[in-house]
Amino acid sequence: MEIAKTFDSDLIHAIFKLVWSRRAQERARNESADHMENEAEIGSSRKNRPTAANSNALKLSCELLRMFITEAVQRATSISEAEGVDKIEATHLERILPQLLLDF
Repeated sequence: MEIAKTFDSDLIHAIFKLVWSRRAQERARNESADHMENEAEIGSSRKNRPTAANSNALKLSCELLRMFITEAVQRATSISEAEGVDKIEATHLERILPQLLLDF
């Protein structure tokens, strides 16, 4: 039995950290804009604490992404084969995406 390869957890963690930092920056911008408008709320801002993920959460995220992409490719392949096309095109992915997102 061959073990299915999954994504590198360091890569997924780096992607998560990038998204978390962008959201924190966006929150900080919004809070500073709100602070300028509402100076009466001194001391009520949220602390910016670092967001982290443990190794089990990263492994689970990697496996979920692997399964999601595998399922997307299989569904798009069946549509492309039904059309008699040898390659998966963006239109095939666009057609399967709504139902795939509902299934996941």
